[in-house]
Amino acid sequence: MSRRRIGFWYRLAAVLCKPPLVVLIKRDWRGMENIPPDGGFITVVNHNSHVDPLAYGHFQYNTGRVPRFLAKDGLFRKGFVGAAMRGTGQIPVYRESTDALSAFRAAIAAVERGECVAFYPEGTITRDPDQWPMTGKTGAARVALETKCPVIPVAQWGANLLLPPYAKKPHVLPRKTHQVLAGPPVDLSRFYDREMTPDLLKEATEVIMAAITEQLEVLRGQQAPATVYDPRQVRIEQRRKAGANEQDVTAPSDLSGTTRATIPSSTPSTTPGTTIPSSTTVPRGSGDESEGGT
Repeated sequence: MSRRRIGFWYRLAAVLCKPPLVVLIKRDWRGMENIPPDGGFITVVNHNSHVDPLAYGHFQYNTGRVPRFLAKDGLFRKGFVGAAMRGTGQIPVYRESTDALSAFRAAIAAVERGECVAFYPEGTITRDPDQWPMTGKTGAARVALETKCPVIPVAQWGANLLLPPYAKKPHVLPRKTHQVLAGPPVDLSRFYDREMTPDLLKEATEVIMAAITEQLEVLRGQQAPATVYDPRQVRIEQRRKAGANEQDVTAPSDLSGTTRATIPSSTPSTTPGTTIPSSTTVPRGSGDESEGGT
């Protein structure tokens, strides 16, 4: 199938979004030759800013292969934004519901029609303190193994300098550069025609996340840490520490009937200004079994 027709809604979105993007950020885009000119495929992209879907979407739009993002279903119900999401053919993700698998079916159908489906495998903006990719979710791997389509790893850097992760105020000046590097297709052939077990999907996802990280290392000119930030393990560790602290608090009764709370002499220290917990030691690329979306 040849390149998908862009259509009215995508052209309207381009008219509205491209001018401010051109003004706010410079572009350093590489690897467009790795975007397939025809046929269905998946892009897997790192996520480090609330504005990077627009910045990456600009890159993907300029390749001539417009993306279909997996996005939270709530965005499809909100006035003009909802109309634009539906009109541009984005794919709603119904998290924690009986309709959760419909996103997979829609993504598979889009790939089989010859379209580009864009995944954010992390499922949310990275919480890694140094903004490296976190552990990935298995949605992209599921679709890739079901369709055997090309999987293009895409790294981006720069939108996070304009609007840092979880920040509300942009840093407009000096003007930032949005860097994108699309790599060659990820080789997942060794996973084909095998039972799609959780372990298989996890391993395939690790390969995908490693490919994204490799592209980001090129953009940043740095080597990623040997361990990956795993938000699930961080939450488990935080709950474990909270439970241990609660157990350390005792209230023995004295003879007068009053109680004294014996508090531990020290509490975990924090670094001023730190809002993101440090990573646990987990092999880079480990993931879970839930589907990822923007």
